[in-house]
Amino acid sequence: MRFDVVTLFPEMIMTAASYGITGRAQERGIVGLSAWNPRDYTTDRHRTVDDRPYGGGPGMVMKYQPLHDALTAAKQAGFGSVKVVYLSPQGKPITQALLTEALKLQQLILVAGRYEGVDERFVELDCDDEWSIGDYVISGGELAALVVIDAITRLLPGALGDEESAQQDSHVNGLLDCPHFTRPEQVDGKAVPDVLLSGNHADINRWRMKQALGKTWQKRPDLLRKKELTAEQEKLLKEFVNQVELN
Repeated sequence: MRFDVVTLFPEMIMTAASYGITGRAQERGIVGLSAWNPRDYTTDRHRTVDDRPYGGGPGMVMKYQPLHDALTAAKQAGFGSVKVVYLSPQGKPITQALLTEALKLQQLILVAGRYEGVDERFVELDCDDEWSIGDYVISGGELAALVVIDAITRLLPGALGDEESAQQDSHVNGLLDCPHFTRPEQVDGKAVPDVLLSGNHADINRWRMKQALGKTWQKRPDLLRKKELTAEQEKLLKEFVNQVELN
């Protein structure tokens, strides 16, 4: 899969994405990544990419032409199925399901805005979708682009050391992840749950599902309201709730 980012700060994207899972995925040829600076597609000697907003108001707005030309170059460098996404606080919330759907693409182009935003005609004419990482505002779309790249990359075959890791993450099955423990067995009097030391994989899986259901009930009950639980999951959640209420 290929990622392209239209950004005024290409070094920020390329440097940050060279670490960890995304860095290793690039080394293995699992993903490709390029950044495209709208300043490289300006037509004046000052390399102007922004201008004052029509109607007045604070801040500056990114101009249509440099964005459009940078995006065109990114498309020409790619292949196959492509989607152009503008990252903005006005976009649809990014979910695990949305990221999984993006795996069908061969090229994902992410547009990182700056200043007060981009000319609306660019969003309407050139972008296929708008995505948001949350109901808050950050200084630009670069950090959001890196979040998207990392989240999708870890879903690609071969990107993780263990293929099952991504399938056990929070939100993959509509629930939060269960708690995890490692050595030593005791930390300040708190012990690893006995079931995890038992070697009984059926009991361990049952415990993990109960904890995932319980943690979701405690921290994100809104997710439970959207999920249809099996009879076994209903039973496990009830056990968890009763244990909490007893304590």
